[in-house]
Amino acid sequence: MARMTVRQMWAAKLQGGVLPAPSPRARVAAEGQAAFTLRRAPFAGRVLGIDPSLRGTGLALIEFVPGRQPVLLRCQTVQVAAKLPMAVALAEIHRAVTAFLEGMEVRHVALEQTIFVQNFQTAQILGAARGAAIAAAALRERPVFEYPPLRVKQAVVGAGRASKEQMARTVMALLGHGRTLAVDEADAAGVALCHAFTWRE
Repeated sequence: MARMTVRQMWAAKLQGGVLPAPSPRARVAAEGQAAFTLRRAPFAGRVLGIDPSLRGTGLALIEFVPGRQPVLLRCQTVQVAAKLPMAVALAEIHRAVTAFLEGMEVRHVALEQTIFVQNFQTAQILGAARGAAIAAAALRERPVFEYPPLRVKQAVVGAGRASKEQMARTVMALLGHGRTLAVDEADAAGVALCHAFTWRE
């Protein structure tokens, strides 16, 4: 039997198929993704993926139906001018996340974790942006899950060192999306895909 690529394995998993044992190379590429070999029900429902940033938070709402390709329902980059104060930016993030959650039957919210920052001030700013998004989800009692960038890339692309361009291309291929997504929106969609691909009840 011919070896399956990581992308083919994900496609088979989404369709609820039984997967063959991955090759040693595929196991290394998808390290930490033992869910491949488990016969579990695929994730079903809508996930709001969030890539937090004070001036350019990415949002992507994706619907997952077992046996079908994931569908991007809506995406947005929350852009806030640098001349506006932080409080205004946080309000815009909170407002945008709230708008995505209202009336959309979102099951889970997934965010990308902040792993490395250049300085303390940057960490504070990113933390505030994340807090605004998480608070909006918590107020509507949506479960929030966080994933480090390395895990997101492994789950979506199959390589933790994938570039942003590789990530965007793979996300669009998995979604069958025609137009090019903005970078922050592609990252947000990647987090949502990571959550659905690796979720366990």
